[in-house]
Amino acid sequence: MARSLTELSSDIGRQVGVLIARSGQVEMVIVGDHKTILIPSLSQFRAAGGRLKGLRCVHTHLAGEDLTQDDLLDLLFLRLDLMAAIKMAPDGLPERLYAAHLAPVPEEDRNWHFLPPVVPTQQPHTFRALIAALEDELARVRPVREVEQGRDRAILVSATTLSRAKAQESMDELVELARSDDVVVLETIIQRRDRVNPKWIMGKGKLSELMLAALRGNANLLVFDQELNPSQIRSITDHTELRVIDRTQLILDIFARRALSREGKLQIEMAQLKYMLPRLTRRDDALSRLTGGIGGRGPGETRLEVDRRRINDRLAKLAQKLKEVSRERHQRRSRRRKKELPVLSLVGYTNAGKSTLLNSLTRSQIVAEDKLFATLDPTSRRLRFPEELEVIVTDTVGFIRHLPEPLLQAFKATLEELHEADVLLHVVDISNPRYAEQVAVVEEILRDLDLHAIPTLRVLNKIDLVPPEEVALLADRYGAVPLCARDPGTFGPFLREAQRLVRKKWQPAPEVSPEA
Repeated sequence: MARSLTELSSDIGRQVGVLIARSGQVEMVIVGDHKTILIPSLSQFRAAGGRLKGLRCVHTHLAGEDLTQDDLLDLLFLRLDLMAAIKMAPDGLPERLYAAHLAPVPEEDRNWHFLPPVVPTQQPHTFRALIAALEDELARVRPVREVEQGRDRAILVSATTLSRAKAQESMDELVELARSDDVVVLETIIQRRDRVNPKWIMGKGKLSELMLAALRGNANLLVFDQELNPSQIRSITDHTELRVIDRTQLILDIFARRALSREGKLQIEMAQLKYMLPRLTRRDDALSRLTGGIGGRGPGETRLEVDRRRINDRLAKLAQKLKEVSRERHQRRSRRRKKELPVLSLVGYTNAGKSTLLNSLTRSQIVAEDKLFATLDPTSRRLRFPEELEVIVTDTVGFIRHLPEPLLQAFKATLEELHEADVLLHVVDISNPRYAEQVAVVEEILRDLDLHAIPTLRVLNKIDLVPPEEVALLADRYGAVPLCARDPGTFGPFLREAQRLVRKKWQPAPEVSPEA
């Protein structure tokens, strides 16, 4: 075969390559130009055992060059068993065959291992044994699969122009988001760049490291901390053959899994459709063809246009249903106002302990987990203060930095509930090393929602995890009351201050005498 390839390549002055299956069958013949061949997408070929593709590429090099960087990147990105190049002699005959395969463990910062060059007709017949040993080694260095069948195994990626500290802070939060969505995090990769690559987000070299990490860890998902556009998702998916999502999609998925109420489900569906609509792109197959059949002949509509119209129709129906739910909620609020009960609303960063505090205050059993966005649906409970003052306490969805715009818009109706509050209780997790940034995020969102004018009481939670002297310092700095949401014995100062703010808001204005 080597001689046939070099003769053909010499005749046409172009590189010629073949993709060969492990059975020895030629699956594809590729003709390139004088310097390169372009291997097409191999999506129709399944990776053997979830690791290698089960194909080896053998191609000619007309100028006597070694395996090139493009050859090695194809080896990695396409997960080939082997990449081999036949160097041609001036007379067009095969001279030497040079080959490389992926390295289970990097060798001198290289992700591939070079085999000794051989005369093509004298190569040892140990190829199958070599690939079997290679896959065994890949399996050995890969972590043992836990009993988490059905759970996604992800590598989290950030390619950013931010400082290292800011990037790490955002990545730590992405790890918590993934954990909250029941995703197994195999590895985190941060690449700081002066300019983000418009096609792959990250550099191609870093993408090759990412590919090898996915191969070793048997990952099936890449989660990017940055929002990706459709072409970037497509480019990365084509190169890695892994599912690719961004931070916004991850948050939307968490919300979709956690929403329990009818309103919450409607809001999530609306947010997902709004996120999906601008990302509908023309694919090479059905979406680029005209709808056919009876009633669909002629100019008609493309599948893409049909999909967009269906999404817009569904969005209109969801908006109408949400209006109905909003009217029902308004009626409930009106009935509550007739009873003249003050309303205290819990706000704060996600996982700050709002639901735990509500449970402790009202002896309720609201789901409270150590996960981001454990609470999505608003919950209200009655609370009687020690001085016989009765109030309504409501729990709301937690905030987060870079809250996706589709979610913010979809949950606007729910967040309108906060406008009915007489006092906002801003719960802060002071055991979190980034509590100051979280306070700033919450206060910015409150300003954006035009809620900053409502009296607000800052509540420093989880004081059992922070030294007492630091708690006192923070309480003084923020003008806040400290407590541990799990320990009602620490609620005294909080109840007194909350009651004072409620009475101040509800205290009737003094009557002005006519003489005045």
